[in-house]
Amino acid sequence: MNFGLSLGKLYVVGVGPGHHDHMTFRARKVIEESQIIIGYETYVSLVEDLIGGKEVYRYPMTQEVDRANQAIEFAEKGNIVSLVSSGDPGIYGMVGLIYEILAEKGWKRNQGIEVECVPGVSSLNSCSALIGSPLMTDFAVVSMSDLLVPWEVIVKRVEAAALGDFVTVVYNPSSKKRIHQLQDARDIFLKYRSPNTPVAIVKGAFRESQTIVVTDLEKMLDFPDLMGMITTVIIGNTSSFNYNNMMINPRGYRSKYQLVK
Repeated sequence: MNFGLSLGKLYVVGVGPGHHDHMTFRARKVIEESQIIIGYETYVSLVEDLIGGKEVYRYPMTQEVDRANQAIEFAEKGNIVSLVSSGDPGIYGMVGLIYEILAEKGWKRNQGIEVECVPGVSSLNSCSALIGSPLMTDFAVVSMSDLLVPWEVIVKRVEAAALGDFVTVVYNPSSKKRIHQLQDARDIFLKYRSPNTPVAIVKGAFRESQTIVVTDLEKMLDFPDLMGMITTVIIGNTSSFNYNNMMINPRGYRSKYQLVK
């Protein structure tokens, strides 16, 4: 490693859902360019075949602050560093924490280390691609994790999404310690939508563990074994419909055009 005074570069890299076919060319390029790879151990394993011969630092879950600080420190010492994340690092990812820490340190964009966020395919993209066309109109994204956001705030956001008739993407639907949140959210949606509203549950999109269920709002809690941190739930709006086990959200063309000619 370079411990001189020259400043290095920090890439915050989104590697997508996990399969290399869905990783951007830029993501592969910066990982290859980097001397040091840092990340949550599960995410690092997604790029195992790309990091041979590099210094690799693997962290367990919940040590985000530690890995962010280590990535910054290595870059400040002149190294080229990739902090890897699944999905997109700008959507519930690590780049926000990186910028928060840099702001507290008084980092200046034109004088300090160079930081680049390398976007990736998020769960909302990968999961929607697998189950039809659920995000054709306005949609909302809500995480059920109340580790960093008070549950009272999440409830207000869920209520707003349900009232506004947004198709709603639910990240982090449940965990071993979080059981009631998804049930509470479902109850809120049932105040505004039919029990027959289409719901898609996608676990491990584009990974070997991939499992997909298209169900409805009434039955969405009937699949507890599918719920977890690598599961995304997409709840349709009042226009969404199930066709051949796919969720379709009309864009509105039918009201202006003859679709079949």
